[in-house]
Amino acid sequence: MSTRAAEVVVIGGGVMGTSIARHLARAGVRDVVLVERDELASGSTSKAAGGVRAQFSDELNIRLGARSLEAFGRFEAETGQDIGLHRVGYLFLLSTPEEVASFEESVRLQNSLGVPSRMIDPAEARRLSPLITTDGLLAAAFSPEDGHCTPESVVHGYAADARRHGATVLRHTEVTGIERRGDDITAVTTTRGRIATGTVVCAAGAWSRAVGAMAGVDLPVEPLRRQIAVTEPVDALPPGLPMTIDFTSSLYFHREGPGLLLGMSDPDERPGFDTATHDRWIPRLAEAMQHRAPALLDLRRTGGWAGLYEITPDHNALIGEATSVSRFLYATGFSGHGFLQGPAVGEVVRDLYLGRVPFVDISPLGAGRFAADAPRPEANRV
Repeated sequence: MSTRAAEVVVIGGGVMGTSIARHLARAGVRDVVLVERDELASGSTSKAAGGVRAQFSDELNIRLGARSLEAFGRFEAETGQDIGLHRVGYLFLLSTPEEVASFEESVRLQNSLGVPSRMIDPAEARRLSPLITTDGLLAAAFSPEDGHCTPESVVHGYAADARRHGATVLRHTEVTGIERRGDDITAVTTTRGRIATGTVVCAAGAWSRAVGAMAGVDLPVEPLRRQIAVTEPVDALPPGLPMTIDFTSSLYFHREGPGLLLGMSDPDERPGFDTATHDRWIPRLAEAMQHRAPALLDLRRTGGWAGLYEITPDHNALIGEATSVSRFLYATGFSGHGFLQGPAVGEVVRDLYLGRVPFVDISPLGAGRFAADAPRPEANRV
């Protein structure tokens, strides 16, 4: 088997891995090698709903989301790649006093950090998203700068930019082990040979726990299947239809071409790597539609898919550098909001590698927080 050398090996060819590789390469790090066992974006990234937002309850997530929104806005100018960015806003529909109080608090925090979100009344929510009914709706939260774009395009744009700046992208290459001498990483072994390196970045999404284990690092990430359905064309959809989320049921939808993309969480789903689609979630989906957007019930499903969320115990990301082994960095466990934070996390990991101070202190997101009993929960999750 051949041996090559790399300054940094990035494991995972989704939005995190390609963003990290691109940010490292652009910063002048030589011999960055990204390893992906399948095609680029073939894991969770290509299955994402594509939403991009800064509407979170956790200050770190707000900062990462807002920084990423800026980067998505510049993406085509910087990389030449059209990512289909539609800044139509995110609309959270709220049906309980507790939800309203929680979102009012989140909006205050978001506003203090420069995010132009606001609370609106049910009538304005319906004007923005005419497919909904306002029965039982108390209020909504709306941020006009949020929206959605095409995940695969983001990955291919980052990968191309990384290559232009000297990075190597190895597809169809599976990592089989991480070699160490004492506490130092010395190499990554793959199905296509050995890569001598002193630094590994794990960006393997739902598959990260196994990668961490190779280096003796515990990354508490579990895979959880989530499903998405796509509908036939819908007449007279407003071009600016926001990403609309019924927060109580987690039903969400946004425009996808002439039709709609929709999904919701399934409380019966158990952790595992199965990504086959099934119809067990449809009765619950129909019930949520009946309650909040009955017009959706008349639409024929024309497609759909299942992908994996990468869940941590507090539904917040793991970003940092391991303390038990030298130069093992990780960015994983985003629990459904990884795609939208990819640009900012690429910057953060680049800075961690280079010993710079990142634009935001991500030390509270270190994987050691669970052992230290210091979880950091995110409330605004779907």
